[in-house]
Amino acid sequence: MDMELLLLYLVAGVTYGIIYAIVAIGFNIIYNTTGIINFAQGEFVMLGGMTAVTLNAFLPLPAAIVLAVILTMAVGALIEIIFIRWLVSPSVLRMIIITIGISIVVREAALHIWHEGVRALPYFTGNEITSVSLAGVRMSPQVLWVLGICSVMVVALNLFFHYTFLGRQMRACASNREAARLCGISAKNMVTLSFVLSAGIGALAGCVISPITYVQYDSGTGLAIKGFAVAILGGLGNSMGAVAAGLLLGVLESFSIMVMPTAYKDAIAISIMLGVLFVRPSGLFGSREAAKLKEF
Repeated sequence: MDMELLLLYLVAGVTYGIIYAIVAIGFNIIYNTTGIINFAQGEFVMLGGMTAVTLNAFLPLPAAIVLAVILTMAVGALIEIIFIRWLVSPSVLRMIIITIGISIVVREAALHIWHEGVRALPYFTGNEITSVSLAGVRMSPQVLWVLGICSVMVVALNLFFHYTFLGRQMRACASNREAARLCGISAKNMVTLSFVLSAGIGALAGCVISPITYVQYDSGTGLAIKGFAVAILGGLGNSMGAVAAGLLLGVLESFSIMVMPTAYKDAIAISIMLGVLFVRPSGLFGSREAAKLKEF
C-alpha cells in the first residue's frame, strides 16, 4: 500500500477520532459534576446538526449554527431541570435508565419534526468537489474545519475548567459536592450548567460534521455508543484521556478496513470497550472512577 493511501486513512481516522473525543468529553463533563452517565449525549449532536440545517433555510450559515447551539443548550438545561433535578440520591442504574429514556424521547421527537430524511449543512468553504492538499493527501476543506474547530473546543474547555471561576466551581462539585455546598456553591446550578455545556459542545460538533457525515433523526445513537466507548477507554471522567482514546479509536477504525469489511468497522468500538472493562476497568489512562462500572 502506498504512502498516500496510508496518510489518507490516517487523516480520516484523526477526523473521526476527534469527533468521538468531543462526544466523550460531553459524557465526562456531566459525569464529573453529577456522577451521571448521560446516554442522551449523542442526541445533542443530532439536535445541533438538524436544527442548524432547518435554520439555514432562513438565516446565514454562521447565524444558523450559533442559534442552533443556543437552542440545543436550552434543551440540555430543560432536560436537567425536568428529569434530573428533582431526584434525590438516585442509583446509577436508575440514572442510566432515565437517560436512555430521554434519548428515546428526543429521537422520537426528532423523527416527528424532521421525519426520516437525511440532511446536511453546506460546506463552510468550497463544496463537495473542492479539495486541498496536505502532505500530498487530497481532502475536503471541511475536514480541516472539523479538526480545527474540535481542537479549539478541547483547548477552550481545558482552559475553562482550570482558569475560570465557573469552571473551578464545577470542579469543586465534582470533587466533593457537600463541601462545595458549604462553600456557598450552588450544586444544582452547576449540574444544570454541566448539561448546558455538554449540549453546547455536542451541538457545535454536530454542525461542524454535518456537511461530511450528514445527519438524520437517529444519527446520535451511533455517536453516543462510540463516545461512551472512548470515555471508557480514556478513563471515565478524564477528558484529556478521552482525546487520546478518541484518536486511537478513530485511527484503528480507519485502518481496520484494510483487513475486514467496512460493515464490521462499528464493532471495533464495542470490542475495545469490552476488552478494557475486562482487563482494565479504570481505563487506559488510569481514572479510577471508571472502575465503578464493574458494579453492573
